[in-house]
Amino acid sequence: MKWSAVPYVAFKALRRNQMRTLLTALGIIIGVAAVITMVGLGQGASSEVQEQVNRLGQNVVLVFPGSRQLGGVSIGGGSANTLTVEDAIAMRDEIPEVIAASPEVRSQRVLVYGNRNWHTRIYGQSADYLQIRQWPVESGRMFSDEDVERSSLVAVVGQTIVEELFEGADPIGETIRVRGLPLEVIGVLEPKGMSLMGSVQDDIVLVPYSTAFQRISGRSHAMVINVQVFDDNSMAIAQQKITDLLRERHRLAPSQENDFTVQTQEEVAQAATETSRIMTWLLASIAGVSLFVGGIGIMNVMLVSVTERTREIGLRLAVGAKGPDVLLQFLIESVVLCLLGGIGGILLGIIATEVIATYAGWPALFSTEAMIVAVSVSAAVGVFFGFYPAWKASRLDPIVALRRE
Repeated sequence: MKWSAVPYVAFKALRRNQMRTLLTALGIIIGVAAVITMVGLGQGASSEVQEQVNRLGQNVVLVFPGSRQLGGVSIGGGSANTLTVEDAIAMRDEIPEVIAASPEVRSQRVLVYGNRNWHTRIYGQSADYLQIRQWPVESGRMFSDEDVERSSLVAVVGQTIVEELFEGADPIGETIRVRGLPLEVIGVLEPKGMSLMGSVQDDIVLVPYSTAFQRISGRSHAMVINVQVFDDNSMAIAQQKITDLLRERHRLAPSQENDFTVQTQEEVAQAATETSRIMTWLLASIAGVSLFVGGIGIMNVMLVSVTERTREIGLRLAVGAKGPDVLLQFLIESVVLCLLGGIGGILLGIIATEVIATYAGWPALFSTEAMIVAVSVSAAVGVFFGFYPAWKASRLDPIVALRRE
């Protein structure tokens, strides 16, 4: 038997029972589609996380307070009152790499305008905050350093506040109240969307930090200090200088641990994307089990096919076909089944990903590498699970095979 005729014989055998071929390939189709869908959604989520991290601003360093002890038990990071406004000012004035710093204090309060009210977050910030976050003002203006020094009763609001309190009308010049404290709206922020934690960033009111400390929050220490560094290359240097400066200001002995935490934007991004990456590969691994199950199904069907075609195999061997010819024929049948399943799985995976992304509102990002790997793995599955049935067929004794009823 000519080697060139082996593929033709294999394809002819698959066409002979098209329904069984389709059902056999279905396991591979579902497995590959599941892998493509999980990887596509996972990579889309990672891309969305990276984009949200970029929304934090450019070259941002975040300084958090340390933990405090309560009854000998650490409450956790961020619970201590170790950061002050003076710390932020010192970073801005004494570290050349730092171009802006904003001490932050947050409160949950009810806003009142006319007969409407809305529960939201009020952030006390410096005039540099929008520069740090790369967050433009849509209308009006941001409060100034002079407003901060005077503890002015002014506010810059997000789009959610405009919709809920003002029903979409221009709020510039209007007065909102927080616990009876009047705040004049002087600016409206551009839409920002969701944050890394899933909260709506537009549901926010910005006021001068001096006003927040004295009149709204009742706190005396910053909950975080937002810092902007000159450029990307200065991040590590600035992080070390901030650490050294705060240790000196907080009078920490060499043996004492930091009572604060300094994180760069890259570290936040790495932590967020690493979590997303782990979940992507976990889901892809689970989906990969379908490929394994589909491979077992192919082995089972190929073994049945060998049994059904025992007389055919015996006749081929009797008229001159060699064992390797039969082995290659059945191996090609198995690989073709898996490749057809792989191609069908890619198409089904793309469709499923698009449908989920459209109706669930999840981001999706197709990976050419994942598609190539999926098809390659499906071919490997065909070789792995098809080898034993093919080997068994090639080992048949022609005389015994021809006698089989």
